[in-house]
Amino acid sequence: MKLLVTGGAGFIGSAFVRLVLAERPDCRIVNLDKLTYAGNLENLASVADSPRYSFVKGDIADGPFVMDLFAAEKPDAVVHFAAESHVDRSILSPDPVVRTNFYGTFCLLEAARVHGVARFQHVSTDEVYGSIEEPHDADEQYPLKPSSPYSASKAGADLLALSYRTTYKLPVTVTRASNNYGPYHFPEKLIPLMISNALEDKPLPIYGDGRQIRDWLYVDDHCRAVLAVLEKGRPGEVYNVGGSLALENVEVVRRILAATGKPESLMKTVADRPGHDRRYAITSEKIERETGWQPCMPFDDGLALTVQWYRDNTDWVRRVKSGEYRDYYEKNYAQR
Repeated sequence: MKLLVTGGAGFIGSAFVRLVLAERPDCRIVNLDKLTYAGNLENLASVADSPRYSFVKGDIADGPFVMDLFAAEKPDAVVHFAAESHVDRSILSPDPVVRTNFYGTFCLLEAARVHGVARFQHVSTDEVYGSIEEPHDADEQYPLKPSSPYSASKAGADLLALSYRTTYKLPVTVTRASNNYGPYHFPEKLIPLMISNALEDKPLPIYGDGRQIRDWLYVDDHCRAVLAVLEKGRPGEVYNVGGSLALENVEVVRRILAATGKPESLMKTVADRPGHDRRYAITSEKIERETGWQPCMPFDDGLALTVQWYRDNTDWVRRVKSGEYRDYYEKNYAQR
């Protein structure tokens, strides 16, 4: 099987590429990535020379380019991770978020429809459900109520993808995952930012009272769920993917400080962001029942592994923060 993986140089996408190449010896992967600030080919250095892996730099929102790529590569399936995924960035500048997340998904769906792709796996987020009051957890039928340009663009893309199943019979599946964490995470979201700052003895900024609740999912568990839905999921269906561990943000930060051996005096309260959802909560019963998938990584174990990875890869963190990592593309692919 040949998989076209979009956003395969990002945090979750690169973890998926590494997982598939390691565990599915009959799969080949074409990685399509625009290499924005969060796309880093260093994340895939261990597989860059694999005969079953190739990289294409390009924009999923460039319709003619995408159509030509499908014609040339003839993928059997698409696994669509590519997205502008940071809520704060979407608030400051919504245009790239809507263009990539919605229009880019449209371009991929059109190419998949025209070229008869056998499977289209669209990777989404639990943020499409918006803030959920206790004691409720969202299942796949829960109403969509996105709060930010990011989550709204993902909700729109979800509905567009599902419409291609209804209208064109394209075999689409959608996964909606909770907050991911793990190695290779660009240090702007909660866990990687707090780890990075703690290791450098910098203040750890906490929005508002820090009591926003998120469900945490180790990135490799998420990737196994995506693969399970790709192989076993029913076309036209949505599958929630959660880690079954809901924690307040301030508790997550305290655990990071404990894992890094740093004092809680580094915690610093900052003004809350606009439209900040209070609580995300989903149930993963459907994917567990239909595919047998379950999360395997206990949060504290995954957090310890992640902290150790950042300790062991200070040069990666430095290059990411300075922008030097972008030189990797030119050095490794310019002559290929």
